[in-house]
Amino acid sequence: MSRIGFSGLLIAAIIVLANIGYWSWTNRPQQEESYLGEIKGFSFSPFQRGQDPQKDKYPSPSEINSDLALVSKEVRAVRTYSVLNGMDEVAPLARHHNLKVTLGAWINGDPDNDKAEVDQAIKVARANRNVDHVVVGNEALLREDLSIEQLIQYIRKVRRSQRAPVSTAEPWHVWLKHPELVREVDYMAVHILPYWEGVPLDNSMDYILQRYHELQTAYPGKKIVLSEVGWPSAGKTRGGAETGIVNQGRFLRQFLNLARENKIDYFIMEAFDQPYKQSFEGTVGAYWGVYDVDRKPKFPMSGTLKEYKRWPLLATISSVVGLIGMLLYLAGHENVSARGRLFYAGLIQFVVTGSVWMGRELFDQYLGPMQIAVLIALLLAQLVLIITLLSEGFQIVELLFARRFKRRFLPFAADPTAVPGPLPKVSIHIPTCNEPPHMVIQTLESMAAQEYPDFEVLVIDNNTSDEALWKPVEAWCAAAGSKFKFFHLPKWPGFKSGALNFALKHTDPSAEIIGVLDSDYVVRSDWLKSLIPYFRRPEVNFVQAPQDHREWQGNAFKEMINWEYAGFFHIGMVHRNERNAIIQHGTMTLIRRTALQDQLGGWAEWCICEDAELGLRLLELGGESVYVQEVFGRGLTPDSFSGYKRQRFRWVYGATQIIRGHWRALLLPRSRGGLTLAQRYHFVTGWLPWLADLMHVVFTVGSLAWTIGLVVAPKRFDFPLTLFLAPALGVLGFKFFGALWLYRARVPCTPWQRIGAALAAMALSFTVARGIMAGIISPQKPFLRTPKCEDRPALMQGFLMAWEETLIAALLWAAAIAIMVAYGVLNLEARLWALMLFAQSIPYVSALVTSLIAAMPPATFERIRRVVMPFGARGQPQHP
Repeated sequence: MSRIGFSGLLIAAIIVLANIGYWSWTNRPQQEESYLGEIKGFSFSPFQRGQDPQKDKYPSPSEINSDLALVSKEVRAVRTYSVLNGMDEVAPLARHHNLKVTLGAWINGDPDNDKAEVDQAIKVARANRNVDHVVVGNEALLREDLSIEQLIQYIRKVRRSQRAPVSTAEPWHVWLKHPELVREVDYMAVHILPYWEGVPLDNSMDYILQRYHELQTAYPGKKIVLSEVGWPSAGKTRGGAETGIVNQGRFLRQFLNLARENKIDYFIMEAFDQPYKQSFEGTVGAYWGVYDVDRKPKFPMSGTLKEYKRWPLLATISSVVGLIGMLLYLAGHENVSARGRLFYAGLIQFVVTGSVWMGRELFDQYLGPMQIAVLIALLLAQLVLIITLLSEGFQIVELLFARRFKRRFLPFAADPTAVPGPLPKVSIHIPTCNEPPHMVIQTLESMAAQEYPDFEVLVIDNNTSDEALWKPVEAWCAAAGSKFKFFHLPKWPGFKSGALNFALKHTDPSAEIIGVLDSDYVVRSDWLKSLIPYFRRPEVNFVQAPQDHREWQGNAFKEMINWEYAGFFHIGMVHRNERNAIIQHGTMTLIRRTALQDQLGGWAEWCICEDAELGLRLLELGGESVYVQEVFGRGLTPDSFSGYKRQRFRWVYGATQIIRGHWRALLLPRSRGGLTLAQRYHFVTGWLPWLADLMHVVFTVGSLAWTIGLVVAPKRFDFPLTLFLAPALGVLGFKFFGALWLYRARVPCTPWQRIGAALAAMALSFTVARGIMAGIISPQKPFLRTPKCEDRPALMQGFLMAWEETLIAALLWAAAIAIMVAYGVLNLEARLWALMLFAQSIPYVSALVTSLIAAMPPATFERIRRVVMPFGARGQPQHP
């Protein structure tokens, strides 16, 4: 408790109170006029949970009797829909509960079924005097199951065969369309359901009276019974009609008072929720009951209405779980300012409350086996997104609100704590493959200028068949003297790892430190003398300096990706360094030879990200890493968007290989040695955002498929906004704005460059997803070299390099337009769904824009940029 402190307890208390306030406000009681009288009738379908007439699963007589006993406390009559498959028991059982029955015969155009229903209805009506009305068919004309002539014949047969008044049930507009039908019935059984018409709740009573009076005017003197009138408690919004328990309660109270004042005869749609109706009416079809499927009333007929009666329980659960999470965090982070702790504790509570709310939404639904399978997959996806959100927030807090950095290393010459002593011999290994010779020679010239007393440089050219590429480099090394050695390997396995392992075998035996440098890097002359002294501490196994880039100025695409790369070295590596968990990179890295060669046996040739894999193994040895956040060398960026994507695909695929090869070390604790808990955290959560990109692609595919269902089968598909897409898009948005926030504080670039970096990062979302999938499906892929100094592609190539992303974006936009056409611009859920689809397209559109920028001549892009930002908003870089 003392570690949390008073400020920590105050933060936790404020957030818990805010959480309780949220639950209270969103579930505050709603006022509505009460109804204290008797209800005339319910539509009665006694199907229980798991029962479905489409699967020949019907309620038993005892279940029917139990339901009749329950509703007899509220109503004086019930209306049924069929007399087959045990439903003929309703009338005799209802008689024991003093209930009148409006008997239904289900007509669907199948002659055998229709004859059986009609004959049985006649038989039941004759045998039970409590059958006071008969309904032959339910919306049979609306569904076009049979002709009006056929229906009239059935009506006539029932009318002459028993004593009760006979009708058929149809919506109001069908009755207006068929006056000949009105002449054949004793009364009109009319369905008026404002929800299906998209009428807002506040206008629903006027709408019912309007349609009721319209029928009275058209057919004066004809008795009218509203055989279905009601409102659903859940499901999608239809036009201006919003579902919900409060809205259902308000509708029924208003209607019952209206019906009493206007002497309207009616049956409330319906007694019990019927989950099986989701298969042909969508989610909303299951939620018309006054009672839920477990026979519990959803709301009272008097007093206030509440959307969710059990909200205090959920508020308590979310507050307790959130409080535990907050206290665990607050107890161990005194280094973070009060504002930072407040931010992250609030994020913890937000995630917990969101999860509880989503769980309530999911588990309150009536789920079938397929829906349960989808739910499990959805929950697993949400878990990934939650961890991603919390890890991103944790990084923001530690980098923006920390009072000090615990592990900050300066270049040796500027570090007053460094210990003097002799400097060891260093062997620098530079692998090349099909590289432009002038570029490699630039790197070698920078190494020749090193202000370090004892080093060698080994250039290993592997698998380059064109002599014009490697011969000039060989000649330069020969002329440079004994420090430079050149090796050409015509056919050599293992790609870059194989070349580096070859170099190890030819390293001077006296060399204690191995350095690795990419062949396009030009390094500062003080690189080695500034960093090598850290190896005087025997626990240090490798020292890493940032990757940086050159020759990007004046090229919009290269400027974007330069700053996208910079974000990791100014943000991610700084954060990881606090817990000795940095990623080793295949350039600007220095490694203790005994650890690399003797203890680990060299580079792993099975992994195409051999550098990160080696860094992980070095940390498993239990030693330390050092990250000095100062640029000592700069390389070249990819020249095209396709090269940029190939490079990122390689990184992601390699990371997936590492996870496959080291999952035990990453996930399973060890009693002795191995990675620390903090190191495992950084490696897992560091790669997790890439998994979130995969989730985004999965959600994209799912939303496109769901959109097809919404357009083609609107009664079977609802808008799954919050349950399906909101979390994924929320994490995407948090990552985007969180990155801009971190960039502003930690990366020395202008606002324009920050936006360009964010655009470039989003452009790789689909590539990252492909890399993860490839790594999961296939454990071995060839090494993908990142080409440098490529020729500039044509504008058409800009489209071709992003054709997959462009296609997906086009599909999402087409789906959004199709939704608006199918549902209309006035439908709130349709507008939100279309907005979701457009938002999902942002990473794919980013890929197309980035690719076009890469293909665009610099002068053309600069003219466009001046139009977009005419007042010189580019600004000047601000160094932290």
